[in-house]
Amino acid sequence: MPVHWLPWAPLFAAVLHISEEFLLPGGFAAWYRRYRTDSSRVTSRFLFLINAALIVGCVETALLGLTPPGIFYWLAIAAVLASNGLWHLWASVRSHGYSPGVVTGSLIYVPLAVYGYGQFLRSGRISLDNALAACVLGGSYPFWSAIYHGIRPRAKDRQIAK
Repeated sequence: MPVHWLPWAPLFAAVLHISEEFLLPGGFAAWYRRYRTDSSRVTSRFLFLINAALIVGCVETALLGLTPPGIFYWLAIAAVLASNGLWHLWASVRSHGYSPGVVTGSLIYVPLAVYGYGQFLRSGRISLDNALAACVLGGSYPFWSAIYHGIRPRAKDRQIAK
């Protein structure tokens, strides 16, 4: 199974994705503020921290390599990336426009996850149960992100309620 590059693929994909989101004119932050009227939680600091955490997670996963824990974490990270790519695709359709990140998200993140899951399952390097657990763990990212951005009251809302 010649996949020596596979442990590092999520890191390279994430760097490309973050570049699309923040280096192209307009950028993700400005787009998101137009997309969601209540975007007060999406600050420059938040975006930096969440993307730094993603990069650290990708590096740590790559350093684990093709060990059993490394494969599990790879699949979980791949599910995070794929779910983010699918979110960008959904947001582009919903907004009838370009969501910065949709190109790399849909053309790199999703196929990479499909390829990796297929490789690791076909080779027997991970059980179906563990692959599903990694998928659920990583794929839950949009749900806890939505909870963080949508349900938790802002400080201003708490002050009004008092």
